[in-house]
Amino acid sequence: MNVGAFLTKAARLHPAKIAVADGGIRLRCDEMNARAAAFAAGLSLRGYAPGDRVVLFMPNRADYLVALFGLFKGGFVAVPANAKLHASELGFIVGHCGARAVVCSEKSRAVVAAALAGLPGVDQIDADGAGAGSFAAVVEGGRPQAAADAEVAPDDLAWIFYTSGTTGRPKGAMLSHRNLSAMTMNALADVCDFQPEDVVLHVAPLSHGSGLYALPSIARGATNLIAGGSFDPDECLRTIARERVTIIAFLAPTMIHMLLEADPALKVPELRRVPYGGAPIDPGLAEAAIARFGPVFAQLYGQGESPMTITGLRPQDHRGRALLSAGTVRTDVEVRLVDEAGGPVPEGAEGEICVRGEVVMRGYWNDPAADAKALKAGWLHTGDIGRFEDGYLYLLSRMNDVIISGGSNIYPREIEDVLMLHPAVREVCVFGEPDGKWGESVTAAVVAAAPVGADELQEFCRRHIASFKKPKRIAFVEALPKNAYGKIVRREVKAALSGG
Repeated sequence: MNVGAFLTKAARLHPAKIAVADGGIRLRCDEMNARAAAFAAGLSLRGYAPGDRVVLFMPNRADYLVALFGLFKGGFVAVPANAKLHASELGFIVGHCGARAVVCSEKSRAVVAAALAGLPGVDQIDADGAGAGSFAAVVEGGRPQAAADAEVAPDDLAWIFYTSGTTGRPKGAMLSHRNLSAMTMNALADVCDFQPEDVVLHVAPLSHGSGLYALPSIARGATNLIAGGSFDPDECLRTIARERVTIIAFLAPTMIHMLLEADPALKVPELRRVPYGGAPIDPGLAEAAIARFGPVFAQLYGQGESPMTITGLRPQDHRGRALLSAGTVRTDVEVRLVDEAGGPVPEGAEGEICVRGEVVMRGYWNDPAADAKALKAGWLHTGDIGRFEDGYLYLLSRMNDVIISGGSNIYPREIEDVLMLHPAVREVCVFGEPDGKWGESVTAAVVAAAPVGADELQEFCRRHIASFKKPKRIAFVEALPKNAYGKIVRREVKAALSGG
């Protein structure tokens, strides 16, 4: 089934129901469906073919969901990208997936223009413009030709989710219509039973978890309330109260921490479910959040390669030792732990977490080597180490040293590559340190080749990568520990500078 049919059916069942709201913009289900279908038809009239990739690069807004579902409906492939990316990072994604176009907003025009400077032939579709190449022009041009949802095979691509690893450049996890349908049904079964009466608030980026959970929300005809800009906890709670929000689509634990710092006089009695994930949550933070907002939280452990669906904690599981876990295995997936040779480990022993099910990606875009490493005999090898206790999965460590800060993955190799471009840096090792607010923060151990200050290196990083990835702390050292092969031993650097 084409996942664009979620919107088609919602428009048929609830035509007058508000599907998406953004400030003064209110689109009914039938209006959103017609606009999405027109966007798909408009692209087809401009020569786009099913399977063509289109990057979505803009902050949260109503037309983000219109564009997303329009791409599904037309059989195109959506490539949502974090709106905070640097031009070089966006340019890599656009070039790597061979995108036909980038949909942007006024706020992201300059970054997109810089990203496309070396990529001729890629269209820039401006969601705020009015010219011939604007989003509005594509939609209006397609209205007379808008047709039924394109016929797709279950394994046809719908979404490329750019994730990454410690080896550097991002990898594009290929998610099919089958994968997204499985994720949607899992969400409805295990996370939240979205209903037409619900008002669902999107405050996290639609390019990630919040956008993925727009699918079950739209499928059930709920109202999707879009919040853009930086996260303001007081304003978030005022919006929840004013708009009678019942569900927050997705939060990172950092955002829950910020909500606890909001004005205690702000009450949200109608809030009934808050899925969260992207990083471990401190048990004390979880208990404080439950004490203030009630038993509304549902934890998710998943990856872009198995979106939103590996294990999780139900609201009733948020107690005692279970709070230290990643929860129990989702209904429609299998999870097993394996040793370094790929064999099963004994009950209670630790091993690499492997996942099998309809939600597991097809593979990585144009990266057979990464496929061979991650997908073996139908199982996704996550690179995470865990242990089962009484049916609950406990995450112990990550095989790939990814730093998770504020719910975002940050990859040490990427930052190291940038710092090594600076003439005053001889060697560098990047790692994560515990941070009470963000989960982890980025630290760089630097061996200097010439006098240089931490501020200069942080500014250098900011000019080359997204600001949230730059090191929060830079420690200057005389030398970095190495093994017999001359490779820097990251764990020893971390132990020496942060105590673990």
